[in-house]
Amino acid sequence: MASEPIRITRGPGGEVEVDGAVDQFAASILARAGFETWPSLRGQWIRLPFDMGEGWENEHASWAAEMLTAARYAVDLSADLRTSPAASALPATRRTKTAMTTQPTPPAAARRQRR
Repeated sequence: MASEPIRITRGPGGEVEVDGAVDQFAASILARAGFETWPSLRGQWIRLPFDMGEGWENEHASWAAEMLTAARYAVDLSADLRTSPAASALPATRRTKTAMTTQPTPPAAARRQRR
């Protein structure tokens, strides 16, 4: 994985584009989130389909950023594409262990007799 972050931004024409160090695994994650890859003169152009609506584009861009982050990629998602607060902005919740409880044994009538 490269140290250069994968940037997901809204381009000047309104399209959601991906730029940065995208390897084959990152490209498969982006494809899973709905991004399309097109050949261009400078390599590949990775973007979401046009005319799907800003809400849909924002959801899929955020989903792609979450999946890439879970795969330990450095991701830079534009603030206008984020649908939920950043993970670092969420308060840390303390997880507690739950006590294991035992279930009472069933009554003798409910138990099967082995023969």
